Amino acid sequence: MPAPAPESPDRPDISITRVERGYRLVAVQRIPRPREEVFPFFADAFNLEAITPRSLRFQILTPPPIVMSRETIIDYRLRIRGVPVRWRTEITSWSPPRRFVDEQRRGPYRRWVHEHTFEAVPGPGGEETIMRDQVDYALPGGPLVHRLFVANDLRRIFTTRFERVAAHFAAPAAACEDATR
Repeated sequence: MPAPAPESPDRPDISITRVERGYRLVAVQRIPRPREEVFPFFADAFNLEAITPRSLRFQILTPPPIVMSRETIIDYRLRIRGVPVRWRTEITSWSPPRRFVDEQRRGPYRRWVHEHTFEAVPGPGGEETIMRDQVDYALPGGPLVHRLFVANDLRRIFTTRFERVAAHFAAPAAACEDATR
């Protein structure tokens, strides 16, 4: 199913809803670049550090190079509200330049399945990309912990991600290519 176009390219379109097995976060962003340029940025695991809030002190532990494909395992270290956390994800689906899925294998959630999709759409200056993140997750602690802490933290993380992705792709194409090297 195609991702709906965001209402505004200048502010994040982020929703969190209750679903049968937990919660679903959906974040949609229109990027004024072709999919063949956008996908490689997200296919480089080390770019995740650049788009994650600094307060999380996010660090990839897996040594480079990380060759992305189905069954790739990536280990991270971060801090959630000051608490050190180790996180391991596995790429469970890899379909460049359209989609990939990472699933938590070890970490703070009972369940975390993050689907990234990239849809090529026409734009005023040529092809653009609708990027859609859908995260299905469950957590220990129930609805109160979700409402008081997790939902707001995830909105902040994905808002920061939106802002940094927008800034990265607002630069001229050559600068974007240099930044991913």
